[in-house]
Amino acid sequence: MLAADQPGLVDALLLLSYPLHPPQRPNELRTVHFPHLQTPALFVSGARDGFGSTEELLAALKAIPARNELLTVPSAGHELLNKRNRDELPGKIVAAFQSFAPKA
Repeated sequence: MLAADQPGLVDALLLLSYPLHPPQRPNELRTVHFPHLQTPALFVSGARDGFGSTEELLAALKAIPARNELLTVPSAGHELLNKRNRDELPGKIVAAFQSFAPKA
């Protein structure tokens, strides 16, 4: 990941539906760069995401030395937006990232 290879490139990361692993293949984690990530990162993930459960993501985030947070979207899968949340979710994500990201 570019941010892991070039610390300071950006002030913070917003990762939407990070594909932690391929669906139904939890042993194929995409986290080799996590221990090198020095950039604060806000992850947003659906509670029913087949690319990584909330529990799997929380465990993986422990490998990141930079400040990080997980915003879980109830009743959402990998696509995040659905009929129930499409009106409020984008604003909720923006507000969470504005609150999370370092102030300039």
